[in-house]
Amino acid sequence: MYLAQLKGLSSREAHTRLKAWFERFEIGGWWDKKVEDLSKGMAQKVQFITTVLHEPKLLILDEPFSGFDPINAELIRLEMLRLKEEGATIILSTHDMGSVESLCDNIALINRSKVILEGSVKDIKSRFRTQAYRLDFEGASMDLGIGLWGNFELIQTGVQNERNYADIKLLGDRKVNDLLLALIPHIQIHSVNELVPNMEQIFIQAVQQFNATHE
Repeated sequence: MYLAQLKGLSSREAHTRLKAWFERFEIGGWWDKKVEDLSKGMAQKVQFITTVLHEPKLLILDEPFSGFDPINAELIRLEMLRLKEEGATIILSTHDMGSVESLCDNIALINRSKVILEGSVKDIKSRFRTQAYRLDFEGASMDLGIGLWGNFELIQTGVQNERNYADIKLLGDRKVNDLLLALIPHIQIHSVNELVPNMEQIFIQAVQQFNATHE
């Protein structure tokens, strides 16, 4: 109530909004508890409510999912997306690359106090594309190798969900259609999907490249 009124809300308005948020976060029964009596996750919920109660246009959140179990982390994530849709700008500081991927439009990756990668998540993921694809197929590995000979690089093969798969990299200016045309006479293809690196893989690669050039 005190912090809400510092942000310009009247006592009545602050009380109404707080009650609504406490019910939304299913912590209505904790209304009369002291903060020091709360668990870390519960205290984090109260801190989040205090931060957004006055509906700021700019939010700066530092590791907002710290201390939350997966269910409550998802609850906070959905609230952040809702606030974003309602026009709030959110600056998120985090080491959780999964959060970056699911929440952020634009990122800046900082290593050793320097920005080493920045831009939209979509553009960055496109920049780090590996031209690699995963095929689910039926057939012999030898037949797969015959189809790939000379034009493609076989990264690995294995079995997943009782189906053979192969990770393959296109070489030169080869396209997916070229890969399919080369393999169709030799094996039966069930599916093909591009292996797009996730933000954690991009983070590791970018930091390794930066460190290698600044040693």
